[in-house]
Amino acid sequence: MVTRRRFLQGAAALALLGGQALPRRALAAAIGSRAAGDMPGIAPPQGVSRHVDVFIGTGGHGHTYPGATMPWGMVQLSPDTNDSGWDACSGYHQADGSIMGFSHTHLSGTGASDMLDVLVMPAQGPVLLDPGARGLPDENYHSRYDGAARGPQLSPDVVAHPGHGYRSRYDKASEYAQPGYYRVHLSDHDILAELTATLRAGLHRYTFGKKGAGHLLVDFAHGYHDSQTVPCKVTDAELRLVGNDTLVGGRRVHQWANGRYIYFAMKLSRPFTRAELYSDDQPLHGATQAKGTHLKAALHLADAGSAPLLVKVGISAVDIDGALRNLDEEIPGWDFEGVQHAAAAAWERELSRIRIESPSESTRRTFYSALYHTMVAPTLFSDADGRYRGMDLAVHQLPEGQNNYSTYSLWDTYRALHPLLTLYQPERVPDLVNGLVRMSLESPAGPPVWPLQGVETYCMIGYHSIVVLAEAHAKGFKGIDYAKAWPVYRKVAMSEDYRGLPYYRKLGYIPSDKVGEAVSKTLEYAYDDWAMSHLAEAVGAHDDARTLRERSRNYRNVFDRKLTFMRPRAEDGKWLEPFNPRGMGHSDKWRDFTESNAWEATFLNQHDLYEYMKMFGSQQAFEAKLDHLFTTSSKLPADAPPDIAGMVGQYAHGNEPSHHVAYLYAYTGAHYKTQSRVRMLMETMYRDAPDGLAGNEDCGQMSAWYVMSALGLYAVDPVSAHYVFGSPLLDRAEVEVGQERKLVVEARGNGQGKPYIQSVTWNGKPWHRSWISHADLAQGGTLVFEMGSSPNKRFGQAPADRPPSFGMKAIG
Repeated sequence: MVTRRRFLQGAAALALLGGQALPRRALAAAIGSRAAGDMPGIAPPQGVSRHVDVFIGTGGHGHTYPGATMPWGMVQLSPDTNDSGWDACSGYHQADGSIMGFSHTHLSGTGASDMLDVLVMPAQGPVLLDPGARGLPDENYHSRYDGAARGPQLSPDVVAHPGHGYRSRYDKASEYAQPGYYRVHLSDHDILAELTATLRAGLHRYTFGKKGAGHLLVDFAHGYHDSQTVPCKVTDAELRLVGNDTLVGGRRVHQWANGRYIYFAMKLSRPFTRAELYSDDQPLHGATQAKGTHLKAALHLADAGSAPLLVKVGISAVDIDGALRNLDEEIPGWDFEGVQHAAAAAWERELSRIRIESPSESTRRTFYSALYHTMVAPTLFSDADGRYRGMDLAVHQLPEGQNNYSTYSLWDTYRALHPLLTLYQPERVPDLVNGLVRMSLESPAGPPVWPLQGVETYCMIGYHSIVVLAEAHAKGFKGIDYAKAWPVYRKVAMSEDYRGLPYYRKLGYIPSDKVGEAVSKTLEYAYDDWAMSHLAEAVGAHDDARTLRERSRNYRNVFDRKLTFMRPRAEDGKWLEPFNPRGMGHSDKWRDFTESNAWEATFLNQHDLYEYMKMFGSQQAFEAKLDHLFTTSSKLPADAPPDIAGMVGQYAHGNEPSHHVAYLYAYTGAHYKTQSRVRMLMETMYRDAPDGLAGNEDCGQMSAWYVMSALGLYAVDPVSAHYVFGSPLLDRAEVEVGQERKLVVEARGNGQGKPYIQSVTWNGKPWHRSWISHADLAQGGTLVFEMGSSPNKRFGQAPADRPPSFGMKAIG
């Protein structure tokens, strides 16, 4: 019926019926027979939302989180099961056995870690200040420590014991989530936890299973740890009690995004009996304010079990007043169901922009779960009053009607996520791109690379924000100040000493004996040059445009025509040895490639395919090499990073450099091979299961590839403003493309074992090209694919029918 048909089970489960807490046995009987989505007052997902499984990607190495958020929301209120290690990047993993609490910010599918701000954990019994060991807590720790005082410096109700802490096991059968709502039963604390969210605030509801006292622990030192022993790096932290129902605070976090600011305001639905602040796990008796680097608070309630407790938390990167204002504006009352219903309605509204038909429920679930994940990043990063913290860490004011965003995983998302947004979220594109323009002007680092909460992480290579700008201009998006951005990008491209660019400008490539990841950097700077040339033309810098266009062919300088591989080259021009196309580099000093090897890098060219094919000797030789990529051994060296995953030969679908590669057959005229490969990848690299992703979700890119490909479209070169056909997986799709226009995609005769396009019509007329422009699709219309089990090798074969590249048509 809905995401994870799970049932609340056991005598410890509690729920709310008619606003009243039932006796425990009555509750167990009432809930045990009811689907998890049918809790009283909770709106189950309707329409297309019922196909979303937010747990897809929470296992394996998908690195997603299952908690409550809004489309592009600033708050991601979700459980934390672990805060250390690669598979804790989102704070949650299926393999973990316990929950540390519920924090308000999370990353979706990244391979690097941060966030997990403002952890809240409800509990009964003694206050435990340490989360304890990962996994299953000691089953006897309650009986051994209940009511026991430990240590002369601790409050009478505090237990601090290594290995035992406030985290709780949870009943897997009780865990349920849908877009905008999460619920779980904390077994050790016997508490039912429910979460929902607005754009800038989170709302918790806790139903305590025992009568009597309880408390909320707020761990403001919690965050991602570099290891089990290196704590989250916090400075300038402050907690302050306001009256008897409010806690506010702020801190700076020096993690992946080094020096970011976060503030919060928390209000309880009823007064706490008393409160205790802690610094370095020592109580500050009677204090109403604390400053330091390791702060916590315990908010006590004498009657915690008498009625459900609601907790609302607003966040801001500007100041505490901003957090309070966000909270008061977005959640003025205590209507948990009202907030949850609004979140469900918002998700249904956005998800229903694409309506699909497929006989397979698994396909529907995979598609809409993927579409859901394309809308959790970038994330809102401005307050309700329009203030935001810029990349210079100063506070700025937005023009009325605009929003600011963060969490741009641009090395990943320029490839499919941003092209997808231009198609089905066109009214959002100017806001998102203007955010990149502002960042380029405000940041001391120049054009954004991987910006997170007002800080440049410098993660990954290139400066692919330029691709997003150039694509938006090529597709005709207005209201974006392209001219204002140009000088900043030009400075980096033409003159700045930036991450190997001086070598690139001087030699036409980056030498691998001087700079790490040099081959990949050369290739990605070449594509950025291609995008830059478009922006240069747009602002009238025609000489620069010519220079950049020619420089975008610098890929030639790291291509060995004899071996037909991209490979590392020294400053003196010699090829570096030893060379292994499966290897990560020519020496142990550093890698020559970024999360890839020579096999994958050899097909990184996205913009100049016809010129590139000549370097292999012919288009036929290029096609044979492409065949070999998919059929050679999948063996990798021992030092290969885990990002290289989802292997088909040396093609790696689990990481982004490969994502356009199956579509390259269209440029050789063998489009039927693209059809076969793309259909195979959709069917084998995506499953409707927690470990159903081949690699990191990467802020929506992995899912955007699936959404676009299921529609039969992919932007090999986003700047070209056209899409290459693939093999549509869906029988029918209706896509809202803006201004009440709809794109209808039909795949007739489709089904298992029928990946091949027999013919295509566009608005009822025959269409022989293997590609179509964004301008055509954005006007709305009907694209019909006739599918079959045998390839029509003539479709897309003629040079005139192949996709243009470098602005030129194929030459027969």
